[in-house]
Amino acid sequence: MRIKKDIHDIAGLLRTAGDTGRLKILCVIFDTKNICVSDIAEKLNMSVAITSHHLKVMARTGLLVARRSGKRMCYELPKAPFVGDLKRLICKYK
Repeated sequence: MRIKKDIHDIAGLLRTAGDTGRLKILCVIFDTKNICVSDIAEKLNMSVAITSHHLKVMARTGLLVARRSGKRMCYELPKAPFVGDLKRLICKYK
């Protein structure tokens, strides 16, 4: 039973990450480790609102960890083996 739950969890994470905008955001975070919403939006030439939405969705599913820095929301990657696997998978194609 445990393997099916793990596979189910991974499928959910991959569905969440599978959006083009989210993949781009993840690659930025992989390069910087900890970054705030406005900085990501600027790097990707995206609106802050859309960037923030994508980040919140990824944080809700556990792909990212949200941290408040004063008035700014910043995001970082969780410490999990899946994160390294995801980086190897997506960022070599960016």
